[in-house]
Amino acid sequence: MSIEAVNRSPRKRWLACRRIVQIGFLLAFIAPVIAAGWGLFGLTQGGDDRMATPAEMPLFGTLSSSDVLGVNLLDPFAALEITAASKSFAFDWLLFALPVLVVYALVRGRAFCGWICPVNLLLEGIDWLRKKLGIQVAERTVPRHAKLWVALGVITLSLITSIPVFEAFSPISAVNKGILLGSLAGIWTLVGIVVLELFWSHRVWCRSLCPVGGFYESIGRIGLVNVRIDHEACIHCDACKHACLADPEILDPALSEQEDFVRAGDCMACGNCIDSCPTKALSLHVGLDHYRKA
Repeated sequence: MSIEAVNRSPRKRWLACRRIVQIGFLLAFIAPVIAAGWGLFGLTQGGDDRMATPAEMPLFGTLSSSDVLGVNLLDPFAALEITAASKSFAFDWLLFALPVLVVYALVRGRAFCGWICPVNLLLEGIDWLRKKLGIQVAERTVPRHAKLWVALGVITLSLITSIPVFEAFSPISAVNKGILLGSLAGIWTLVGIVVLELFWSHRVWCRSLCPVGGFYESIGRIGLVNVRIDHEACIHCDACKHACLADPEILDPALSEQEDFVRAGDCMACGNCIDSCPTKALSLHVGLDHYRKA
């Protein structure tokens, strides 16, 4: 392959797909609020006539809790927090969280982070801004598995304080619930994350600190959607590692020919590494081949 072909900017097919899904999910939550005649950011219009409520629409809610065609859905991590905080177990909570958990377990746990989470969408914009401003930051400052311990700490604190701790400072809520309901919960966490991303460390929140990411990492290895590598096509240019949203080290076993797939539970199946590969050595594979050498 020629140098020109290697240096040519690849088409960002998976990036385009992710943007459609990310923005589509955001609009799906916004649409019922607008359709009901309400304003965003918690604003409502006054009047004496009865107004429809978003709850009467086919879809209503947030990423923490929502109602889709009469089916209640609950974020699995939020369900764990509520269970710990209330020191009790309700079968309804399991029933509401199970469909969400099964979908992400079948696809890949951290697909939520790469394809749905609005904070990841915002931080990708921060990545772009930092590059435009020429700001250099550290690539890795906190071990990526730290978020597993953060998730455990959140559940433990919820148990001790009887409060769903993460919901009080969640940056996901600051974006999702902030736009829909005007909630300020988590706004200062979000501001702090943006400052850290701009001036201290690359993707430190998503890679190392987010408890939701830690929860989904714990089930990430069982997903059926995995990045596969063609070792013969790989030229070891490391373009994939520079593009990885999760952590470049998760690609090392595949790049060193120890594995044919990226097995780490941290992988978001976001497709960034695939888009960046100049020789098309990487691809998203759906199936059970991932487990045959595990």
